[in-house]
Amino acid sequence: MGKVYLLGAGPGDEGLISVKAVKALEKCTAVMYDRLAGNFTLSYLNKDCKVFYCGKEPGSHYKTQDEINDMLVALAKEGHIVGRIKGGDPYVFGRGSEEALRLYNEGIDFEVIPGITSAISVLNYAGIPATHRKIAQSFHVFTGKSAKVLNINWNAAANLKGTLIFLMGLESIDEIISNLISNGMSKDTPCAVIREGTTSKQKKVTGTVSDISEKVKKAGFKSPCIIVMGEVVGFNEKLNWFEKKPLSGLNICVTRSKEQAVKTRERLYDLGAEVTEINSIEVVDTSWNLQSYIDKLEEYDYIVFTSVNGVSTFFERLKKLEVDIRKIKASFAAIGPATAEAIVDRGIIPLIVAEEFVAEALFEKMKEYIKRGDRILLPRSKASRSYLHDALKEYGCIVDEAHIYDIIEGNKPVEETFERVDIVLFTSPSTVKNMISMVGLDDIKKKTCIAIGPITSAELEKNGINHHVCKEYTIDGVIDKILELKEVVKCLQG
Repeated sequence: MGKVYLLGAGPGDEGLISVKAVKALEKCTAVMYDRLAGNFTLSYLNKDCKVFYCGKEPGSHYKTQDEINDMLVALAKEGHIVGRIKGGDPYVFGRGSEEALRLYNEGIDFEVIPGITSAISVLNYAGIPATHRKIAQSFHVFTGKSAKVLNINWNAAANLKGTLIFLMGLESIDEIISNLISNGMSKDTPCAVIREGTTSKQKKVTGTVSDISEKVKKAGFKSPCIIVMGEVVGFNEKLNWFEKKPLSGLNICVTRSKEQAVKTRERLYDLGAEVTEINSIEVVDTSWNLQSYIDKLEEYDYIVFTSVNGVSTFFERLKKLEVDIRKIKASFAAIGPATAEAIVDRGIIPLIVAEEFVAEALFEKMKEYIKRGDRILLPRSKASRSYLHDALKEYGCIVDEAHIYDIIEGNKPVEETFERVDIVLFTSPSTVKNMISMVGLDDIKKKTCIAIGPITSAELEKNGINHHVCKEYTIDGVIDKILELKEVVKCLQG
């Protein structure tokens, strides 16, 4: 018998999932996730974990609740550690208690991991506090689904002095407002509707209960939305911190390997972007190819790195072989600032750093230092361009090239993951080729694409993909280009 974790993933912002939920996901061998549970949750799973989509679109259910309950039981009885991922909190209109009771009746071990409910967090991200001293001393959360048959005391609700919050109520907004007004709520009561709160698609409409429905329809809002009523809505402009972030409103796809994507996604996320990570490339360690050069390490004049992957793989192999790096007398060269930084992290200051992330720029820089007969070690990917190796040999250097890692195509993303993306960052020809294979050329052409350098740009051009090229081939250069394109992208979003 397995175990089931009923866990809340929060409202959509990847930073709002709990540490406990992440640790549980890392142990899961099967997961079932909802439409409102962000796809970022899947990045915490191990490679062999089985994934099942149980989303419930308005008016179109992929699985009924009974089918979901049956599936939870079946997977647990197969011996799986099952993660049942829900948006928000499992016990706040998430039917988590129904699932827990079914597991209890079947004698299946389960644990419930709370999540941050959208009822509070979405208001926060829209600049609306649920309570405020002397203005709203309480807040009240209702389900807005099927308002015509809801068992709500409308007279009591209409006369509450606190904040009223309706989840899943967009389709019933007219009935909700009609019931409240007919039971005494003032038509001038401030009201807001927030769509897809805490995500890059967050939009907000404000007004009063008398005109909010018309405004929402004019804005073309679709579920999921939250309706909030009360005087606290008036704070939304002053306290609107989230929508004022530089990259707020943008979903940016990072296509690098999982290891390389970390720093990029952190910078983008801190600036307000929603980051979709599609690891289009996977680094395969082939550093045993370095073995035949280990005994000659002291003889090299230069060791040249053309990627961060090369740096990390090289030094990890030396560590495994217990090689004392003090034996290395060579000077180090790096193809760009990111690669140079990776070398510095190992306690070594590179002598040569090409400002541009291209082999041609590195060779031109190296010509200021190298001379005929210099011995050079070039540890890099099997898929690397031959230019640097050939140019150094033609210059008269003795070059040993060790293919210490290989690049293969990553795992195909969940189908709907790419749909939400606004901007795609490409950092190498491999990311272009693999993304085309994984998500399709036509879908990529619909997005705003950015290349980090001329070699990547050439691959995009070759495939007929319109794109923009960073002036500086670093994360700062990427951010500058995104900021430059931000308003254009938002216009395309409609």
